[in-house]
Amino acid sequence: MSLLRNVGTIGSLTLVSRIAGMAREMIFARVLGANGVTDAWFQAFIIPNVFRRLFAEGAFSAAFVPMFSKRLHGNDDPEAGLEEAKSFSADVLSVFLPILIALVAVFEIVMPGVIWLLSEKPIDGKTFPLAVDFARIMFPYIILVSLVTLFTGMLNSVSRFAPGASFPIILNLVLIAALLTGEWYAQTTGASVTDVAYGIAWAVTGAGVMQLAWLYYWVRVEGFRPKLLWPRITPEVKRLSIIALPAAIGGGAYQINTLVQLYFLNQLEDGSVSYMNYADRLNQLPLGIIGIALSTAILPSLSKFVGGDDKESADRLQSDAIELAMLLTIPAAVALAICAEAFVTMIFQGGRFDLADAAVTGEVLATLVLGLPAYVLVKVLVPNFYARADTRTPVVAAFIALGVFIVSAIFFLDTYGVVGVAFASVVGAWINVTFLLIVLALRDHYRMPALLLFRIAKQALAAAGMGASLYYANAYLADWYAAGVLARLGALGVLVGAAGAVYFGLAFTLGAVDKQRIVQLTRKQ
Repeated sequence: MSLLRNVGTIGSLTLVSRIAGMAREMIFARVLGANGVTDAWFQAFIIPNVFRRLFAEGAFSAAFVPMFSKRLHGNDDPEAGLEEAKSFSADVLSVFLPILIALVAVFEIVMPGVIWLLSEKPIDGKTFPLAVDFARIMFPYIILVSLVTLFTGMLNSVSRFAPGASFPIILNLVLIAALLTGEWYAQTTGASVTDVAYGIAWAVTGAGVMQLAWLYYWVRVEGFRPKLLWPRITPEVKRLSIIALPAAIGGGAYQINTLVQLYFLNQLEDGSVSYMNYADRLNQLPLGIIGIALSTAILPSLSKFVGGDDKESADRLQSDAIELAMLLTIPAAVALAICAEAFVTMIFQGGRFDLADAAVTGEVLATLVLGLPAYVLVKVLVPNFYARADTRTPVVAAFIALGVFIVSAIFFLDTYGVVGVAFASVVGAWINVTFLLIVLALRDHYRMPALLLFRIAKQALAAAGMGASLYYANAYLADWYAAGVLARLGALGVLVGAAGAVYFGLAFTLGAVDKQRIVQLTRKQ
């Protein structure tokens, strides 16, 4: 396996997806702005995504990929291994799908109660029914995207990472089309922002159908023929459930965190949910490209090394992932923190999203990115536990972080508002990663070598030099941020170009980048 090659494949496609997502949010901000309707839409959109991450991307992936990979590659006869893997995936699909359908049916019925739990009291008579309608329209998306995740896990097990990394692009493109169509419709007929929001909600489910068709095509290309059988609880399916349940509980902590965050934001002024969403979109750009790409790429190999009792290779792979993650994440966090308001203004300001909205969103972003290295490290460290079929420890870490977040949010909410909620998330993330590192060291599963720590310190020093240059460039270019499109693109290009040149120049000078190690990472290991 070449770590850089696989991370590059996943990361580059994730970058395309994130850029498309950024374009989607830019258009969303201009078409719908930051108000009660957008708060209701984002709140509704968060709910199916919480369950998607909980049941599909979190618990299911953590349990399914190692088990499927073991059946596919663990047999001396490749044909027998393929048949065993096909049978296992068919059994899982046949149990998995009815559970998802039942879950969606229940939530469609009780959705008003779910929205009520997350809403400010007393209930806003205008936005509450909107949030319920939007959530009911979008909730079936979890059935479609969960099946997409099943197919993605099958493809990842044969090192076919591109289709699974590319499917989010479809959602972004469909929503962009819906937004542009909705704006045209509103300009032509005088339709309201609410009418446009309904159309975009329906587009989410439509995009899920397209994503499922895309992944189904690729699993067929790889020789898999997914079958829907009569549901039966086989020993393998039972074991999958046993492994996935703790992961679901652990993932539940993260998702409960998201819902609790939503509850706190609903206690604040209109627009707070939207401010957090727009800021998190920029925060998620490096997190998705770096953290998710690395996490996806290293899990199959870590599982192989751990299963073969090859601790040296497992440790080396973990160190490589951390070094590569921090090399890219630390400068991203520094740049986003210093230029937060500038980036938000250049990207989102316009239409119904004014300069005051950009200023608040910038403050939220500058706070959120303080936890960006921690968010990425959690993504990179958790596969070390999953490779050992240990889904319990990340559960403990996640719930500890959740408790810290809740206490911190209560403490900061009244004084700092939406910025206080963002800072509470940062505190929880650093507690999480600290706990994971301590447990790995105590169990002798992994200890960060002194050389790696020294190199990360050099990366931080290079990022500090980059931050100083951005501080002065940011002030010099201030008049360009809210100007025309070309001026904004020029300012953005100058900031990004200057940041990259200064950081990597300093990193190579200080020895924060080991050229020989980078060459080794590009080779098959």
